[in-house]
Amino acid sequence: MAGESEAARHPYAPTDLELPGYVPISLPLTTILGVYLLSSLFITLLLWTLSGRLPKKTKIERLLMCWWIFTGLTHIVLEGYFVFSPEFYKDSSYLAEVWKEYSKGDSRYAARESAIVSLEGLTAVLEGPACILAVYAIATDKSYSYILQFAISLGQLYGTFMYYITALLDGDNFSSSPIYYYLYYVLLNSFWILIPSLIAIRCWKKICIAMSSESHKKTKVP
Repeated sequence: MAGESEAARHPYAPTDLELPGYVPISLPLTTILGVYLLSSLFITLLLWTLSGRLPKKTKIERLLMCWWIFTGLTHIVLEGYFVFSPEFYKDSSYLAEVWKEYSKGDSRYAARESAIVSLEGLTAVLEGPACILAVYAIATDKSYSYILQFAISLGQLYGTFMYYITALLDGDNFSSSPIYYYLYYVLLNSFWILIPSLIAIRCWKKICIAMSSESHKKTKVP
C-alpha cells in the first residue's frame, strides 16, 4: 500500500504509471527553464564572440557553430544525464528536475521506456561529440565539415521522427495536459526537425557543387 500511495503522487500520464520513490519537483518552472536558457545563451554568445576572431568566417558559419555547440552540449550533458540516471525521478538535482518537468509532456522518460533510452543513448554518445567536432571542423575549414554536418543532421532528423512515430504507435497518450503536450512534446522537439533540415539542404548543395567542380576538373585533364 505504501508503494502504491507513493507512486500515485506523480503528475504524469497515465496515472497508473508506477514510479516507486518518486520525489516531487521542488524547483519552480521559471528556475528550471531560466537556468537552461541562460546557460545556453551564455555558451552561444561566447562562441559567437570567439568565432568573430576567426579569419574569413561568414555569419552563417558562425551561426552554425553556435547551433552545434548548443545542441552538442544539450545532447552530452542533458540527454547524457538522462541515459545514465535510470532513477532520476528519485533525485532532486537540477538535471533531474529538468527531466521530471519534461516528463509532464512525455512520461516515457520517467517510465524509462527502452525506445526512448536507446534513442537518447545514441544521441548523447554519438551525436553529441560529433556536434562538438562540427564546431572544430567549421572553425578550421576541415574538408569533412559539410559531410559531417550533413550526417549529424540526418541523425537528428531520424531520431526526432522516430521519437514521434513510436509515441503515435503506442497511443500518443503520455502527456499530462495539452499545454505540456504542445509546449514540450511538439514545440521544443520541432526545432530538431526545422534546423537540421535547413542544415542538411545547405550541406547537400555545398557537396554537390564541390563534386560538380571536381568532375569538371577531371574532364579538362588531357
